[in-house]
Amino acid sequence: MERTREVYFYDYAADFGLSGFAGTLCARSTLRLDGPVVLDIAESEAEDDDHRLGADARLLLESPLPDDVLRTVWLAAVRRCFDPAEQGTDTRTWLDEVAELCPPRAPERDPYEVRSLDARRPAVPEEELRAAVAAEVEAVATDLELRVAVPGIVPALLRVVREADADLGLRLFLRALKAYSVPVGADAYDRMFALGDALAYPPAAVHEGLTVRWRPLDPGRRDFAPGRFGLPALASALRGTEWTYGGTPREHIQRVADDRPGHPPGAYAAVLLDDVWRLLDSALPGEALGLLWRTAAGRPPVLDEDGPDADGRVWLEQVSQVCHAHLAEVDPAYAPFLSPARTDLTEEVLREVREAVHSDAEQLRGVARVLEGVVTAVDPDLGFRLLLHLLDTYAVPVDEARRARHRALGGRLGLGADQAGASGGPAGGDG
Repeated sequence: MERTREVYFYDYAADFGLSGFAGTLCARSTLRLDGPVVLDIAESEAEDDDHRLGADARLLLESPLPDDVLRTVWLAAVRRCFDPAEQGTDTRTWLDEVAELCPPRAPERDPYEVRSLDARRPAVPEEELRAAVAAEVEAVATDLELRVAVPGIVPALLRVVREADADLGLRLFLRALKAYSVPVGADAYDRMFALGDALAYPPAAVHEGLTVRWRPLDPGRRDFAPGRFGLPALASALRGTEWTYGGTPREHIQRVADDRPGHPPGAYAAVLLDDVWRLLDSALPGEALGLLWRTAAGRPPVLDEDGPDADGRVWLEQVSQVCHAHLAEVDPAYAPFLSPARTDLTEEVLREVREAVHSDAEQLRGVARVLEGVVTAVDPDLGFRLLLHLLDTYAVPVDEARRARHRALGGRLGLGADQAGASGGPAGGDG
């Protein structure tokens, strides 16, 4: 019978439980720690409501794993900064002491919380998880054995995964990778991030501290899920007047350009810069770009030379500067370039724009010519993403037939279903 899994991101913002405790010890130690200090830290973690620490310790204690396996995995997780054997005790006895500091308990939940958590609770079969985690360990076995200064780490981790708990095994594996800066490829990172997501980890539990061999930045990538990216994301951030409570225009640009888990450093800035460059390099006049921007962001039809209501080209130059500065900081070797425009889809995107604008989107008729110009003279991909953004922003009714066409067209452009299939408000009219 499969155990009930926790929704970890509800209680934790970063790594947690025994792996999080190991990370805390690594961060606090410049020299080796002694037993009393380590137990004091464990007690502090428990008092901070890390109920998973005791649960993880008990998972290992209840497993058939011998002490040498437990010690090997622990030493790798903490970069040898604390060894129970050097304190005159074995690892099982020490884990029992940790468990005693963390009595078994679960946070009290009100009925609403319980229903909400049950709707998000992972349902990953243990055998399936064991196979997936073991495959990741085996994929980097050579680097683990070479870099981790603890002999036998690979077979020890595999035994934790297969004989104790695959969830805990994944977190201890990640902690060993981080402790010894073992580099992982981008494909391996994507798989491990997906595993963490399937187990409801907070994203930082996977990505924080992990050394990744990222792929080169690609301004044409579109696998940003969930939510918007590029210029539509910036328009959402600066919509109407509510944005003023969140900071200056430059601070909002920076938030949209900032890095997020699951993607290479600079990925969001690269695609935002790609959108901006296309418009700046186009023949569209500043007045047209300003109209497009103010419609997308729901801005008033006035000019503010120092803010997001500036002339269209002036505003886009401000966005470009922020993106350039961020990219120079996170990836100095990156030379920005425009990804190839998807001109093969021009006519299909243009049909969707014209149908939306001329059938039932009165709010968009003022910007129709500019949007068509983006599709035909700039880039159909950008035009399509702006169309989806406008339909959603102004709650334009979209019937199921058109929504299906949007999903199909978005799929050909590389957009996720959440980006291409949720445009507009409820279906209405004959669309």
